Amino acid sequence: MAVFDPAKAGGLILKSYGSHSILADPSQEMTRLPQITLAVKELATALKVQKEKVRYSMSGQSVFTRFMKLPPLEEDNIDELVRFEAQQHVPFPIEEVVWDWARLDSTGPEKEVALVAIKRDALTEINATVAEAGIGTREVDAAPMALYNAFRYNYPGEEAPILLMDVGAKATNLVYIEGTRLFTRSIAVGAASVTTAIAKEYNISFAEAESQKVTNGVVSLGGGHTAQLDEATAQLATVIRNSLNRLPAEVARTNSYYRSQQEGNMPTKIFLAGGGANLPYLPEFLEEKLRVPIELFNPLQRVSVGKAIDVEQLGREAHMIGELVGLALRGVDQAPIRIDLVPDVVASQRATAERKPFLIAAAIIMMAGCAVWAMNKSVLAADAQIKAEQMEGEKSKLAGPGSKIDRQTRRQSELQSLAEAYAGQQSLRVKWIDVLGKVKDYFNDQDVWITDFEPVGLYKAGDDKSYKSRVKGNFVKTKYGDSSLDDLSKSSGAAVPSKSRGRGKGKTRARGGSVPEPPQGAINAIRLTGFWKSKSAAVTDIVKEIRKHQDEPDAVFVLKKNPADPTSADLVEKEILPLLKSSIPDENQLAEQFVMILPLKEPISIK
Repeated sequence: MAVFDPAKAGGLILKSYGSHSILADPSQEMTRLPQITLAVKELATALKVQKEKVRYSMSGQSVFTRFMKLPPLEEDNIDELVRFEAQQHVPFPIEEVVWDWARLDSTGPEKEVALVAIKRDALTEINATVAEAGIGTREVDAAPMALYNAFRYNYPGEEAPILLMDVGAKATNLVYIEGTRLFTRSIAVGAASVTTAIAKEYNISFAEAESQKVTNGVVSLGGGHTAQLDEATAQLATVIRNSLNRLPAEVARTNSYYRSQQEGNMPTKIFLAGGGANLPYLPEFLEEKLRVPIELFNPLQRVSVGKAIDVEQLGREAHMIGELVGLALRGVDQAPIRIDLVPDVVASQRATAERKPFLIAAAIIMMAGCAVWAMNKSVLAADAQIKAEQMEGEKSKLAGPGSKIDRQTRRQSELQSLAEAYAGQQSLRVKWIDVLGKVKDYFNDQDVWITDFEPVGLYKAGDDKSYKSRVKGNFVKTKYGDSSLDDLSKSSGAAVPSKSRGRGKGKTRARGGSVPEPPQGAINAIRLTGFWKSKSAAVTDIVKEIRKHQDEPDAVFVLKKNPADPTSADLVEKEILPLLKSSIPDENQLAEQFVMILPLKEPISIK
């Protein structure tokens, strides 16, 4: 993780950075995600970026990349054609992936594009680790594209065919660059395969083997290189060399594919990057096998370094932060390839943010118009008063126009009130978008569905009878344009959603009978009624998920005695779920009922 500032000349300044090592033990794969979550939290705290929005990249192994040539079409038709090609080439149902594409430079009449896709659930998992660290998501890139952007920025004069090898723990990203041309492939050989070979050879744990590799490991070279080492080190070097033989073989095979299928040229130089490049004599080993000059990639050649950075340590680790530089270049508009794999929750936030300015602007324009109109009428009224004083004798003649001015003044006051109410309603509509969006996110379970959504007020934690319904009793019976609808607007002063019956069907219902008008105040909770089908734990899992995210800045629901006080006691499950029938439905029942009360973090005023 790194923090960059834009330079005055248009470049970058590395302000601070940090790293956290995670053991890539294949047998401990289930603990990898929690380790990543902890690492992101620690780095965010150390670099003081909590509540900031960040850019991050997904590994080349976790994304699907395809380079396609399209017929020479008009620019307006490219989007539609790429969408069609994505459905044909992505090896998963298109609704199960998040994908994006970027235009590439082409020498011929055909148009070339890079298509990048990732499984939706994998992206959601990683994005959750970012959210749990208290930071937001600005953009999501793919590691090979970020490396390409970093190389193009730092080596602008390099026109010869280049291969950038990023040796990671589980995979190695191969990025082929010829001027502005690009091709990438990820091969499943990385530094962890070396550790696995050492653990197997010496019958030791993966963690101990990793320690031996980092402390004593070197790559054995030809020409009697091991004769200069002590016996234990020489034996370890041989094991490492044997485990690495597959890496140059896969690179050579990809070179052949690149030349034959992509019409590329053989790389004349290889730049080495990634944590795996720290293994002593790896560059010499690869140069011996591939017969191509190799040097370490320096993504900081054109990046300034802040005074707080340890330059010596940075020099040893510079080849490992190419992806970070590539991500930072997007912030100063210096990235030729822009891929953005947007998680669902981020896409929803962007859509809401795009709507807010329009709603607020509309309200401001209306209020400004009313203000101008009011000012104009005030001027007319003042002139009339002056003329009335000067022309006392014509007072009777001006009585008629004066009464009209009075009526217009009253009308102006009514319009001013209407404009203020309209602006308030638009603001409340945005708030309800947030509430309903969170409900949709949390209840994304086919085993649980909602039958009743009820905004309530005067709710007190632990007293499920304290709340009052905020829905007007005869709301659903009011016809459009009926005068009673105006009464409702005057009594509540804001748009309050009615309770819905049947998820997604748009039907509403009233409680029946004579229901009193809801008292003035605010909506401070919502009451959800629904059913579960297979297991009651599905309902309690939703409560746990809400509780898990209640301390986040964008949280809507807070399951505490006092939602406005983060230090107050948590609500117990019985207070949140006053009704949860946990017995499994018998053969005559489809599902069992539950009732859930969710206090709002910020009450929504309806005055």
